This record gives sequence, C-alpha cells and structure tokens, in this order.
Amino acid sequence: MKILIVLTSHDRLGDTGRKTGFWLEELAAPYYVFLDAGAEITLASPKGGQPPLDPKSNEPEFQTDLTRRFQADEAAKARLADTARLDSVRQDDFDSVFYPGGHGPMWDLAEDPDSIRLIESFIRAGKPIALVCHAPGVLRHVKGPDGRPLVAGKTVTGFTNGEEEAVGLTHVVPFLVEDELQAKGGRFSKAADWAPYVVRDGQLITGQNPASSGPAARKLVEELTKA
Repeated sequence: MKILIVLTSHDRLGDTGRKTGFWLEELAAPYYVFLDAGAEITLASPKGGQPPLDPKSNEPEFQTDLTRRFQADEAAKARLADTARLDSVRQDDFDSVFYPGGHGPMWDLAEDPDSIRLIESFIRAGKPIALVCHAPGVLRHVKGPDGRPLVAGKTVTGFTNGEEEAVGLTHVVPFLVEDELQAKGGRFSKAADWAPYVVRDGQLITGQNPASSGPAARKLVEELTKA
C-alpha cells in the first residue's frame, strides 16, 4: 500500500501579516494511521523541501497525542523536511493520495495545475482519494472524466462556513470551502462545528475539520484494503 500525502507550500495568511501553512494534526493523525497500517508513505509539496507549518496548529490547545508523537519522531520530521516536488510525482506510483488542510492549500494547491492534474489522474485510474478540512477546497478546478466539476452531484464535506467564522477568517480566505463546493455542484453535508465527520461518495473521501483527519485516513485505508 503506497500513499502520497500532498502538503501546501504557502505560508502567508492573506494580508494579515500572519503565517499559515499545513495544520499539524491533519498530517500527524493520517501519517500514523497509514504508517501503523503498514503503508509506504511519500510526502510532496509544490515547492518540495520543508513545507510551512501553521504555527497556531502547534500551540498547546491544538496538540494531541499524535502531534506530540510526530514532533518526537526524528524519522517523520526528516521525511517532512525533504518533501518531493509535486511536479515530480506520478499517480502510477501510488495507490491513493491524501490532502491535509490548514489554510495554506486554499492559496496554492487550489490553483496548482500539477495538483489538479494529479487528482484527475487518480480519479481516472479508479483510485480513492481523501481530503480534509480546508483541503477539499483544492477540488474547485478539478474535473471528472465527464468534464464536469469532480464534486458535481457528489456528497462532500469540508471546513464549514460556521467554523471559518469562528476562527475569524471569513474575510481573509480567498474563498469559503462550503460555498465553493456547493457552487461546483457538490451536495455539502456537515455535522456540528468541530465534530469529527467524514463522507465517502464513490472514490472521494472528505473530512470536515482537524478532528476528522484520523477518521478520514482510516476510511481510506479501509477502501484500499477491501478484498
């Protein structure tokens, strides 16, 4: 089982002067779900090398047993410091791809032609893909084999408008995940703010928020290990 994890290279939170990047729990939780399932993991990002960590995600209130495990894992940190360039990875080499969130992907991966082509190639190959929190927003320009938006007619979830409002970034982000997925024809489904919630529709697995990252990864492993 070979799984590609795609992280953001974007570190600026709009015009706020604050830093952003990937959300630590959304990498750490899936990372250990995959590792503990015996998967071979490859990390990639648009620029390669060390992707930016959203500093807020490493504050005490957002740490978990798995984020602490990751921060103490020298092998994991070395792998994170040396991500492959996104334009160098090929769908053929993997069984699936997982996109962690954080606000960073809304600026770079959502518009990245390499990311768009990569996701479309996984879909054409019939392989499952998973995205959590803000990462479902990277599907905004992705087309299905029929030429329509990939999410059109599919049940999906992601970071909700209410959750974005709660963190005070509704007017900072380039778009709202919930609104954008609906605008592309997706049937947006959600649980209570901050509750873990995962939806699978065909090959597409989406998770609502950071707490959904581990469950989304487990759902992906379940799909990959079906007889």
